[in-house]
Amino acid sequence: MDNKKSGFVGVIGKANVGKSTLINRIIGQKIAITSPKPQTTRKKARGVFTDERGQIVFLDTPGIHKSRSRLGDYMMSSAWSSFADADLILWLVEPSDHFTETEELICTKLKTLEVPIILVINKTDTISKDRLLEFIGSYSTHMDFDEVVPISALKGRNVDDLVETVFKYLPEGEPFYDEDTVTDQPVKQIAAEIIREKALMCLGDEIPHGLAVGIDSMKEEGGMFYVDATIYCERDSHKGMIIGKGGSKLKEIGSKARPEIEELCEQKVYLKIWVKVKKDWRDSDIMLKNFGFDKSQL
Repeated sequence: MDNKKSGFVGVIGKANVGKSTLINRIIGQKIAITSPKPQTTRKKARGVFTDERGQIVFLDTPGIHKSRSRLGDYMMSSAWSSFADADLILWLVEPSDHFTETEELICTKLKTLEVPIILVINKTDTISKDRLLEFIGSYSTHMDFDEVVPISALKGRNVDDLVETVFKYLPEGEPFYDEDTVTDQPVKQIAAEIIREKALMCLGDEIPHGLAVGIDSMKEEGGMFYVDATIYCERDSHKGMIIGKGGSKLKEIGSKARPEIEELCEQKVYLKIWVKVKKDWRDSDIMLKNFGFDKSQL
């Protein structure tokens, strides 16, 4: 096909609206972790979709929320900085009865941009068509959108139409990545995020925001990958909960993470996970930089 299109697409929205689920669905494999718990995505991750029409580089951003820590400040800077790179913005929302302070903030920011804005209404399988039309009408009173596309990222409903709409607005140009690339994230970073996702899945609500995962070493030897990882938490009491009675909880986290890391590495994986306490790491500039949360790199 002549006149291929390529561009960067920022995916913005408040926490837990399904941004990572949507990008994983379009890419066709997991490049961003998902969880029903808010603020799962912490960094801006690039997912790359390529076909005969061209290439879309999706910028998956942290959910917009009110920051209560230095980590939260980083997440918000990461989300807003995606606008600087974007040729197009997808504002992902879910049907609700309220246009909250967070939506007002996003709306105000979007109005300052000179790129096309597409309102993407996710989770449309949960409401009636009449309710959907009411919701579209409500959002349209706050802002003029170039397009409105209702979808269900989880079920794949209308996602192909969304991709077609995105290509319509992208500039002509050569791809930024080769056609086999699906993300620019290093393998170590993805592996760490997989472990964090499984920890979020296995642990209670009081721990997740205070969790970080670091990969201490990752080496290939004798046809197997040896991965040493550390889960960091902020309190001694949390450490006990993560390990569990007789190490049961830590074993559960490892058993859920290992198959996905094996799929990532395309080899058998021997996974060892440790747990360490780093008190209040979310407010420590040094610890945040150690975990890769560096505002100067945005």
